[in-house]
Amino acid sequence: MHSGNLLGALPDTLPTELFETLLSTDRLRIERILSHGQSTPKGEWYEQEEHEWVLLVNGEALLAIVLPGEDEPATLRLGPGDYVNLPARCRHRVEWTAPDRVTVWLAIFY
Repeated sequence: MHSGNLLGALPDTLPTELFETLLSTDRLRIERILSHGQSTPKGEWYEQEEHEWVLLVNGEALLAIVLPGEDEPATLRLGPGDYVNLPARCRHRVEWTAPDRVTVWLAIFY
């Protein structure tokens, strides 16, 4: 058995985003991601082979998303409780996270 608290042990500042694997199997990975004003570097995009379901637990964020078959990114602003399912090979990036508090993400890769 393993237990914890998604909102526990939040640092006051973060020089870079912090990725913590909470659970991993052959077909599933659950991560807690902490951001504090970070964004994806300009010109870089995430585009993985797995589907990704993301819940914003705390803080705020702005995502840019390019769905397969599309050319232009759409933006999606997330606040506490908001979630999005990103299909495999969906290009996406973090444009902005709240600079005044820690943003807590729960990401499920499947």
